[in-house]
Amino acid sequence: MKNNDKKFVFWGTPDVASRTLDILYSAGFTPELIVTSPDAPSGRGMSMTASPVSAWAEEKMIDCIKPEKIDDEFIKTISEYKADLFIVVAYGKILPQSIIDMPKFGTINIHYSLLPLYRGASPVESALLSGDKVTGISIQQMAFKMDAGDIIDEKEINIDITDTKSTLRSKLIQSGGDLLVSILPDIFTQRITLKKQDESKITYCKKIKKEDGLINLSDDNFTNYNKYRAYEGWPSVFFMLDGKRIKIKKAKYEDEKFVIERVVPEGKKEIDFKLLK
Repeated sequence: MKNNDKKFVFWGTPDVASRTLDILYSAGFTPELIVTSPDAPSGRGMSMTASPVSAWAEEKMIDCIKPEKIDDEFIKTISEYKADLFIVVAYGKILPQSIIDMPKFGTINIHYSLLPLYRGASPVESALLSGDKVTGISIQQMAFKMDAGDIIDEKEINIDITDTKSTLRSKLIQSGGDLLVSILPDIFTQRITLKKQDESKITYCKKIKKEDGLINLSDDNFTNYNKYRAYEGWPSVFFMLDGKRIKIKKAKYEDEKFVIERVVPEGKKEIDFKLLK
């Protein structure tokens, strides 16, 4: 069954959501409407920039709305689309119960952990920080409580020792999109069996801050390596030397040691770690 039989609205903002849209679109599932965050200042010039999802919608010529807030006027607007399903992937705002319950088949969400593990904003980073060897995807029927919905389906994903945030996230996005495509027909024909989350196994993960990237080179080698791969890109990891911030750009885990290869000293260009003085 393709989406021309049913109407769905997609809610999302960053590239993880636009890449999921690519997978849906390639499988023949095109949203009736896309909801994303408003344009925001970005880059050195802080110019107003559309979200990756907004850019995707414009390219595919699909209606896209960018509400500043979820108010009564917006709820009225979204209700007029009479969608059968809402799909949420990293939208960025909390949806009220009235929206969650609006579509015939409810609202579903892709979460990048095996719920109830790592409920919250940073499940990919948290799995790497913990040195986990396995994580996964959970597709949940959303509830008005963070990542607490009943599980529609899930899939385990192995974490390689060389995986960083970007490589692991790519695995999860692809697997999550594929899993979503495979279960949509069953959702629309009401052939799914929901599974309650085990409340005794709940763990939470926090929103990451820039200062979380600080490491102490005398700390445990594996702990530092896990921070390096979890915080790849942003906020990245750094250590302090003579009052200056030294950002680690490239490192590896070899012979049970955290081996730093390339760094960027504060205010300078990237250099080989061995040249750091």
